[in-house]
Amino acid sequence: MIDEEPLVTIRNLRFSRGERAIFDGIDLDIPRGKVTAIMGPSGTGKTTLLKLIGGQLRPASGTIHVDGERVDRLGTRDLYRLRMRMGMLFQSGALLTDIPVFENVAYPIREHTGLPESLIRKLVLLKLEAVGLRGARDLMPHELSGGMARRVALARAMALDPMMIMYDEPFTGQDPISMGVLVKLIRALNDASRLTSIVVSHDVREAAQIADYIYIISNGKVIEHGAPDAMLNSASEWTVQFMHGLADGPVPFHYPAPGLAQDLMGGI
Repeated sequence: MIDEEPLVTIRNLRFSRGERAIFDGIDLDIPRGKVTAIMGPSGTGKTTLLKLIGGQLRPASGTIHVDGERVDRLGTRDLYRLRMRMGMLFQSGALLTDIPVFENVAYPIREHTGLPESLIRKLVLLKLEAVGLRGARDLMPHELSGGMARRVALARAMALDPMMIMYDEPFTGQDPISMGVLVKLIRALNDASRLTSIVVSHDVREAAQIADYIYIISNGKVIEHGAPDAMLNSASEWTVQFMHGLADGPVPFHYPAPGLAQDLMGGI
């Protein structure tokens, strides 16, 4: 799969919330310069995985290396320095609501560099042009559609020219046109800027359309991984059910519970 050392290497990762094991010894490699999709049903820890890669959370055990640095052992200063090389597109967009589009994109540049305002202006306009919203630079976040807000958030994620961008459910809540625009943008920006992209999603069609490689996770484990065509034509019943959205299969509909008769009689 990988011709050079991966940008992100995860080995034997374990992480729990209370008694619930979110990850139970998973291994992943995120190749440089590619789009890797992390997929699985809701509640399987996909967003948690991004937080572990970014150092917001620490694993119970195992290792996470990003560009050769062990994230889970970095001190605060070194972690912030590494994070400057990572972009993040949050599921909600997370724009600052009291400042206009231009200032949202300019914020990380002002925060982390000493560049003059004239250069910051040029950089912001270039980032907004890349997502097709240079003309919206004076709008406030509440004046944007959901798709436009997500594109502004993408321009902000690109502001410091990161080596990697992590996308947390970028297609959720988007209308078909906005979704198509985002799919095209993620692929085009990855290739044009030679980025490494991690797309967390349960939107199979869109993620498979742009991904070079897919990991499917559930119940704390990597169920299967491979190229999109391999996942769509997998021999695994679990993978087939997920990738094709089948109602019947090994993934249960009901959350684990006592037998219905036993539960009903228990209150008597």
